[in-house]
Amino acid sequence: MAGSDAAAPSLDVRGLHKAYGDLDVLKGIDIAVKHSEMVFVLGPSGSGKSTMLRCCNRLEEPDSGAIRVGGDPVTGAGVNLNAIRQRIGMVFQAFNLYPHLTALANVTLALRKVRGMSRRDAEARGMEALAQVGLAEKAASHPAELSGGQQQRVAIARALALEPEVMLFDEPTSALDPELVGDVLEVMRDMKKAGMTMLVVSHEMKFARDAADRVIFMDKGVIVEQGPPEDVFGAPRHDRTRAFLSRVSGQ
Repeated sequence: MAGSDAAAPSLDVRGLHKAYGDLDVLKGIDIAVKHSEMVFVLGPSGSGKSTMLRCCNRLEEPDSGAIRVGGDPVTGAGVNLNAIRQRIGMVFQAFNLYPHLTALANVTLALRKVRGMSRRDAEARGMEALAQVGLAEKAASHPAELSGGQQQRVAIARALALEPEVMLFDEPTSALDPELVGDVLEVMRDMKKAGMTMLVVSHEMKFARDAADRVIFMDKGVIVEQGPPEDVFGAPRHDRTRAFLSRVSGQ
């Protein structure tokens, strides 16, 4: 990528602040995600996790701080947001698929409208992306004909089709029935094996323990602690982390 620094983190967040009126949601967040690293962000509701993710591709406008992707600025004046957002894929809790379009058409829409690809090239790339998530045979299906887990996998394929450098996941399994969660997590595991850089907000503790390179615990707009999963889950240093983990493991 032109202008990128090969030594720079794939995603670098520095001094990120965000408030809504008098409510300070983010109080100076620093996160650097290395190339091919999967970083999980845990924390109670209202800790600022989703706001932090949404700031990373400017869906939310940070009040202050700097964000870079591959060394290139995401924040600041003169940034081409369209170009930046192609480099930072995002998967939401809600699948956000167009109900009147087939799975393949949902995946190819941005390729044609944003990238300007021909229909033939976009559909070839779209089929590759659907195959990556195990849904090539569902290309002609509409969202209503798919399970929630399949719809989320189409949403992942839509982001993957743009060949982003970083993927952000905001509670990708929380809207799914429990028996459908595994297929989505398996796709994420495959993406990690393929070298995708991922920043994941999720309550899937077992998956975080098994698959993450690093776990970050956030509470009340700050990073309380971070480290390898075996450290954060096995021997958390902070009372707030211990209290959170005992609550969620006790459910």
